Amino acid sequence: MDVIRIAVLGIAGLFLCIFLKDTKPEYALYVSLATGVCILLLATGKLSYLMEMLNRLKSYVPIDTAYLNALLKMVGITYVGQFSAGICRDAGYSSIAGQIEIFSRLAILVISMPVLTALMETIQGFLA
Repeated sequence: MDVIRIAVLGIAGLFLCIFLKDTKPEYALYVSLATGVCILLLATGKLSYLMEMLNRLKSYVPIDTAYLNALLKMVGITYVGQFSAGICRDAGYSSIAGQIEIFSRLAILVISMPVLTALMETIQGFLA
């Protein structure tokens, strides 16, 4: 049901932006930004549930918290990067949006390197 609520909110924001774009383009950008922030705030509720479930998983299986923290950082970078790139595209600055997306991907790659290194060490241990 939350997905329907988010979809309706997004479509309503879209229609408002379309109507305002001809008369007041600056207001259309503000409506787009406000709609995006509302959706992002609703998504944080899902993230708190995800955190709770990950903590429950940690109690069942001994998982190194560094790996879970890296995973959560990657999810956060993805959300922030896509959100800010979308706002830049809405404002007509596609080149800045592209740069934000590239930086976000590089940041995710940097954060994932310790996990990848640990995986390679584990594989090497099995082969040796």
